[in-house]
Amino acid sequence: MTRTAPDYSALLQDLTGVMPVSRLITDPLRRLAYGTDASFYRLVPQVVAEVRDEAEVKGVLAACRRHGAPVTFRAAGTSLSGQAVSDSVLMILGTGWTQAVVEDEGKRIRLQPGVIGAEANRRLAAFARKIGPDPASIDSCKIGGIAANNASGMCCGTSDNSYQTVMSMRLVLADGTLVDTGNPESVAAFRASHAELLSRLDDMGRRVRDDETLAGRIRHKFAIKNTTGYSLNALVDFTDPLDILTHLMIGSEGTLGFIAEITYRTVPEHAHKASALLLFPDIAEACRAVVALKQAPVSAVELMDRASLRCVEDKPGMPAQIRGLADGVTSLLVEARGETAEALAANLAEIGRVLSGVTTLFPPAFTDDPYEYGTLWKIRKGLFPALGAVRKVGTTVIIEDVAFPIESLAAATTDLEHLCRKHGYDEAIIFGHALDGNLHFTFTQDFGIKEEVDRYARFMDEVAELVVNKYDGSLKAEHGTGRNMAPFVEMEWGTEATALMWDIKGLLDPLGLLNPGVLLDKDPRAHLNNLKPLPAADSLVDTCIECGFCERMCPSHGLTLSPRQRITSWREISRRTAANENSDELRRLYDYQGIDTCAACGLCATACPVGIETGRLTKSLRGRRLGSGAHAVGQWASRHYGAAMAATRFGLGAAALVSRLAGPSAMAAMASGLRTLSGGRTPKLGEHLPTAADFAPPANAPSGERVVYFPTCAARTMGPASGDPEKDSLPTVMTRVLARAGFGVVIPDGVENLCCGQAFESKGLQATADAKAAELEAALFKASDHGRLPIVMDASACAWRMKTYLGERLKVVDSVEFLHDAALPRLSPTPQDAPVLVHVNCGARKQGLDDKMVGLAKACAKTAIVPEAVGCCGFAGDKGFTNPELNDHALRHLAPQVPQGCEAGYSSNRTCEIGLADHADVPYRSIVYLLDRTTR
Repeated sequence: MTRTAPDYSALLQDLTGVMPVSRLITDPLRRLAYGTDASFYRLVPQVVAEVRDEAEVKGVLAACRRHGAPVTFRAAGTSLSGQAVSDSVLMILGTGWTQAVVEDEGKRIRLQPGVIGAEANRRLAAFARKIGPDPASIDSCKIGGIAANNASGMCCGTSDNSYQTVMSMRLVLADGTLVDTGNPESVAAFRASHAELLSRLDDMGRRVRDDETLAGRIRHKFAIKNTTGYSLNALVDFTDPLDILTHLMIGSEGTLGFIAEITYRTVPEHAHKASALLLFPDIAEACRAVVALKQAPVSAVELMDRASLRCVEDKPGMPAQIRGLADGVTSLLVEARGETAEALAANLAEIGRVLSGVTTLFPPAFTDDPYEYGTLWKIRKGLFPALGAVRKVGTTVIIEDVAFPIESLAAATTDLEHLCRKHGYDEAIIFGHALDGNLHFTFTQDFGIKEEVDRYARFMDEVAELVVNKYDGSLKAEHGTGRNMAPFVEMEWGTEATALMWDIKGLLDPLGLLNPGVLLDKDPRAHLNNLKPLPAADSLVDTCIECGFCERMCPSHGLTLSPRQRITSWREISRRTAANENSDELRRLYDYQGIDTCAACGLCATACPVGIETGRLTKSLRGRRLGSGAHAVGQWASRHYGAAMAATRFGLGAAALVSRLAGPSAMAAMASGLRTLSGGRTPKLGEHLPTAADFAPPANAPSGERVVYFPTCAARTMGPASGDPEKDSLPTVMTRVLARAGFGVVIPDGVENLCCGQAFESKGLQATADAKAAELEAALFKASDHGRLPIVMDASACAWRMKTYLGERLKVVDSVEFLHDAALPRLSPTPQDAPVLVHVNCGARKQGLDDKMVGLAKACAKTAIVPEAVGCCGFAGDKGFTNPELNDHALRHLAPQVPQGCEAGYSSNRTCEIGLADHADVPYRSIVYLLDRTTR
């Protein structure tokens, strides 16, 4: 369809009547950043509209209709086929789309589209239930995308996906109509207002059901996994046109309407499970086993070819049996589950009986040990990132998914391997959900060279020929049609069925404005357009595959940029610089959005498939941005560190004096006024600003079991807040608790001048930071009797920094870890009645101390609450003073979760505790204070 280009200036003006200008994104940096999803396509939107409720969705759609502007809906942007990008209007989910309501004792759950899939399962865990779809990206993808793509996964097959488990939905159609298919009044109104639409759907369904050939073809196509084109099975599975409409929305990829809420029928989540890695001499024998296991009580069977195993066999923690295998060896990772231990045992016995009829290289050995089967599943989950991490800079990783009838799986896998080699994709690996005949094949591709694009085009043509004409399979099994298979829909489905899909599109989106180019496209080369470049940017981030898994961890996501968006933007700036193109405006915008508002907390690396810590790039760029004068100041501060800390204590003391005389609120108001007058140049000082710490190195008391205690800079400088009932400094309380537990504390000599370097590193002064860390290492080495004694640090960020810097040279222990493991067993806390809040900060999370922090709190308080949707606090050392908007955004969900009568919040980083206290309006302290209070 040829369109007249919309007047986006007029559209933008129109949109200002729908929503605040602050949520209409038009600057070139963020438009570029939002023009990226997990696929290998890029389109840069003209406008990004961050909608927060159904009224705004309807308003944006109305404005787009008036101006003839296409619009694309986006949830998490983890889709792999280009469904979530647009060169027109991109509608993204803002806050307010995260409601999850569990009903009927967990048998049903009502979800808004912004809920992350894993969060829905957390809500259902208490009922031993889960949602049916289980995509590999469930920790990051959102319900809107899961439903719109009919995403499945390793266990749900074709029986528990969104199509099979949807009960009702609230949806907004292209004409702006809102209908709730689970609400009788809404349904009645819709049947009256849209009688013609429903009549035409009814007629479509009748015609298809009356055509035995076409109906049979549809049933055959959906007997295996299939997300190619629309869910035509809705026309044969249902007779009520409203049910047809509901199920057509599943897998429609935002081309038919907006899913504002979906109610799922949930499925059991069995507590008992066991897994085994089975090795077969060749693909044929492995597939014989798959056919046999199809009738066995298994919950998942994952096939991995020899190339798959080879790409992970040398990774840490991989089992020895996958190394050095002969070519052709194929593995099956099998999982069984049971409602009880006895049921699991019975299932394993039946599986063993089935496997006795096939040949394995080693006897099947199932394990129900969580660590052991977790290790086995790391093999499967590590395949995609393993290939992504070793690809050539400038190339992208493509993961395609197809499905074959299970009886053809062996031959189809062999043919697919042959095609990969024929076209020079020698690095390609093949793996997938074998029970469903669903294979993923992953390979690397350079889209910056025309010859390489042509090679890809020839390859995909032959893949389509193989899947469709030789095996009558699905070109898309679970990743959605998207842009890359839209031109092949007619090849798979035939003229009649494809014409039916175009009729559905025309009926529900007559203007063709909803996500054009996705799912259906008459241009046979559309899948070769708008390919995303991945130019070299920095060795710290060049392995990024732009999947978006990092975004849920980032405190600035939704305020400025996420880690993925920072990398995307820096790649474009680097590309322009290398090509001598002007990048001044992007660099100017990146200074604030990319650098200044990055917490550099490192949590993104914990969710990244290839382990990228985007904060390292940010700190490197901060260092490059600093002039020689700033580096000189950093070196001076390092050499005179004790004096710098004394000056900080003096400043805190002065602020505390004002707070005592005028009151904390008045002091904070004065600081706020001064910050406004200075244009943001002075720091934000809140009501919970610390007093000056009363620090004096305690005398060593080596009478007990000796342990080195290093009081960190913040602990030596910042005392409790003015209004906090606790008055002792952290070093005083820590020393007291350790002594109570029978430990003799050793303090390093010259502690006043020592620092781990964290403060310098966060500013980009890496050389100065490492020099301070080396200085601290020497002092700790001496204090610990050449490394014989454990070294306890009272700030988790500093403990993580020194653990990373030292490696195995010295035994550094986080205070949370030491208090939980060593001190708590020697003490007898009396749990207090008053509830407490617990914040597991970034340093503690990166060390895996979540359970120990919460365990300490629960040992000392009858009610310990970890607030939901509160990750990194965004205070980021001193960002809470200089860029308080980051702290405000990160903790926007905290205040409503403070329980009545809450005594305080507890964590293990003094600076984090400042921002947390300001937003919760209760004191926050180190967790050691709670242990001290309850063991006196």
